[in-house]
Amino acid sequence: MTVISCTNLSKKYEEVLALNSVDIKIEQGEFFGLLGPNGAGKTTFLKILTGQIKATQGEASIFGMKIDQNVLDVKRKIAIVPEQESPPSFLTPREVLEMVTSIRKTEKPRIDYWIEFFELEAMEGRVCRNLSRGQKQKVMLAAAFISEVKLMFLDEPFINLDPIVQTKVRDWLAEYVREGGTVFLNTHLLENAQRLCDRAAIIHNGEIQSLIKINELEEQDMSLEELFHEIIL
Repeated sequence: MTVISCTNLSKKYEEVLALNSVDIKIEQGEFFGLLGPNGAGKTTFLKILTGQIKATQGEASIFGMKIDQNVLDVKRKIAIVPEQESPPSFLTPREVLEMVTSIRKTEKPRIDYWIEFFELEAMEGRVCRNLSRGQKQKVMLAAAFISEVKLMFLDEPFINLDPIVQTKVRDWLAEYVREGGTVFLNTHLLENAQRLCDRAAIIHNGEIQSLIKINELEEQDMSLEELFHEIIL
């Protein structure tokens, strides 16, 4: 089943072409990585796919629904972890998870599990504006994971996490995909992408420069980092 589909997708900000004629299909159960340097178009692409901004040209759909015509329905079926960690500043981590599960009508919310998973017990009495960047990132990830959706968009999800938590998150995401979930990962951390992704696209100056299967790359005895440098530098 095709989960994400886009054709001739472009986005222009005044005179800047941030995304240029992107064509991509992503199937259910894929761990897909979008890789590129800062300013390459990664976040613009993700924001279009999640209904946060509109494309200038082209079409994009999620689960067969055209995004620009079904924004609310699309948002109900996906979870997003944005690049800037931004949980509600006036809520505690537990209250954030209670709010998410209430809005999504989760039947058996596992709030205690995710509080423990992300080691947030000591922060239970603090509102999110008083948390560190890494702690806020944990809250955002917990809010996405507890949502029980079949498609996640993650924008640089590992950037503020310590190595132990990174490992736990990688392991959970790998199991999520094995069980039929789909992940769209924006990152410039190539080691994590190589470990996790089935396929990856390298984007530069708003254009997809390469679309590769990770196992085929490894069969050529080439790392994602080597390919990335070959294309970008």
